[in-house]
Amino acid sequence: MAAKDSDPSLGFLTKKETEVKLPRPTRVKNKTPAPIQITAEQILREARERQEAEIRPPKQKITDSTELADYRLRKRKEFEDLIRRVRWNVSVWIKYAQWEESQKDFNRARSVWERALEVDYRNHTLWLKYAEVEMKNKFINHARNVWDRAVTLLPRVDQLWYKYIHMEEMLGNVAGARQIFERWMTWMPDQQGWNSYIKFEMRYNELERARGIFERFVQCHPKVGAWIRYAKFEMKNGEVARARNCYERAIEKLADDEEAEQLFVAFAEFEERCKEPERARCIYKFALDHIPKGRAEDLYRKYVAFEKQYGDKEGIEDAIVGKRRFQYEEEVRKNPLNYDSWFDYIRLEENTGNKARTREVYERAIANVPPAEEKRYWQRYIYLWINYALYEELEAEDIERTRDVYRECLKLIPHEKFSFAKIWLMAAQFEIRQLNLKGTRLILGNAIGKAPKDKIFKKYIEIELQLGNIDRCRKLYEKYLEWSPENCYAWSKYAELEKSLSETERARAIFELAIAQPALDMPELLWKAYIDFEISEGEFERTRELYERLLDRTKHLKVWISYAKFEASAMVEDDTDSDLPEGDVQESLQEKKRQCIQHARRVFEKAINYFRTSAPELKEERTMLLEEWLNMESSFGELGDVSLVQSKLPKKLKKRRQIVTEDGLVGQEEYIDYMFPEESQTTNLKILQAAYRWKKQKTSDDE
Repeated sequence: MAAKDSDPSLGFLTKKETEVKLPRPTRVKNKTPAPIQITAEQILREARERQEAEIRPPKQKITDSTELADYRLRKRKEFEDLIRRVRWNVSVWIKYAQWEESQKDFNRARSVWERALEVDYRNHTLWLKYAEVEMKNKFINHARNVWDRAVTLLPRVDQLWYKYIHMEEMLGNVAGARQIFERWMTWMPDQQGWNSYIKFEMRYNELERARGIFERFVQCHPKVGAWIRYAKFEMKNGEVARARNCYERAIEKLADDEEAEQLFVAFAEFEERCKEPERARCIYKFALDHIPKGRAEDLYRKYVAFEKQYGDKEGIEDAIVGKRRFQYEEEVRKNPLNYDSWFDYIRLEENTGNKARTREVYERAIANVPPAEEKRYWQRYIYLWINYALYEELEAEDIERTRDVYRECLKLIPHEKFSFAKIWLMAAQFEIRQLNLKGTRLILGNAIGKAPKDKIFKKYIEIELQLGNIDRCRKLYEKYLEWSPENCYAWSKYAELEKSLSETERARAIFELAIAQPALDMPELLWKAYIDFEISEGEFERTRELYERLLDRTKHLKVWISYAKFEASAMVEDDTDSDLPEGDVQESLQEKKRQCIQHARRVFEKAINYFRTSAPELKEERTMLLEEWLNMESSFGELGDVSLVQSKLPKKLKKRRQIVTEDGLVGQEEYIDYMFPEESQTTNLKILQAAYRWKKQKTSDDE
């Protein structure tokens, strides 16, 4: 039963025997603090004082060979029993072998090492310890044998090769060490192994052998680091031509490698050290043209530093511009629709003054048309065209190219969905600057036909008005109003044009057409313009008629106030008054002023009557109207009668009302209410009627 439960991995012990038994935790019943408190330091000190002395085995002194044989037999039996239990444990084997070595029984020690290697020959620590024992005891051939077997069985463990070579080199067996290196190199180790071989040859001044090893090294590891190391080796030995040849061969093979940047930088720095700045400059430029921009940051930094050291002002500027150009190229490559990056890139090229390169960047930028035909995506993009056209006109001074840019831009914009008035107007203004009036009219005419906008109409009319073409202005206004009949601004400006030409009847007819429109964007401005027009013409009766027509449409407070103010100031000038004596003139003016005041009072009374009967809920507007009337009466001086208005003024009352929301009643708020005189009389009548009913009811109850 015990044999079944035993586990070979546990040295043939049962799991129960290997379990770690922990003491049972004691339960603390009384958790109240002790009366005398002690520190952790005191507890540790007491524990140390009470600790019993360590029991050590007595030192055994062996005096004769019999005792020694017994001791050795006992120790060997212990080691053998331990090995039988834990055969897999390497440290047990090592201790056993080292004990045999301490007894100077080397044959037995070798036997133990060999048995250990049979158990786990892949453990390189065993080989290292075994070989060290042989070397320590100066068994050189035995050590060679161990190392030879180790590197044959484990050729990928570099430490074994290093130790083997080190032993041979310490013995002065250079040829043997070289032979071991050659054996190692057939396994194509990593770069460190090749470097060790090269350093070994350099220690014995074998330059040609080292050069041959480098050739094999770069064939085995065709990496940038290997070629740079080879070139530095040649440079260190004063072979400039060979070093340059190394770099050139490396560039032929590794120009497209990911680490090519390091190679070019190293080559350029090599040429700098050789006092060949022109060669170095050519290498930098070749590298910048061939290496992808994303992998050339260090190269640009080195190039700028090189130009600052060896170049003139122009060269330094070129290097700095090149670095910034690289950054912008990287940005526009990542996101070609990032127009801000294009603007920065174009500004850089414009500052350098290279027209061909600037045009090329502009062409690349405008080729990135927004993917969606929505105006918000085009708003930044369209400025690329605007800047391009301005550059061609102002910087390059190429009129035909400017015209072509505007033409292509207008052709590209989807005018059926949206348009840009700015482009149309800039193209027209460009033609004006070229004194091409026909071209200007053609562009603006196309704009009105394809994508009519307020700005285009206004600018076109302004141009024609400056040229004095009144008939064209009238036609444009007609087109404008045909396209946007609700535009009060257009109606007002059209009438204003006719008025400036003293065409009063035409202006009046335009205003009449305007107010007859079923829908207007700002009708109050149009009516105001019409009324101001009639007042300026001195047509007070027409103005009154207009106010009455306006009041038929809206009874707004401002209309009433404006009407009343008009009546207060509408004094008809009579030429006959100038023939009268001065006293009669004053009397005539006073009479006219009284008539104006009467007309204004009539308007106010009419307004108050409307608010009292038709809109009693508009108490605040009614109050404002009365206040305006009161101010007007005050301004009339002796002719005014403030008492007329004061008797109509309301009382201000503070009231509370409940605030109702979706959640129900929230609370109460204060508000100002107005009580007018007629309302207070009505309230008093209601109180008298209620008292009369109560008295009548009481009398009937008594009877």
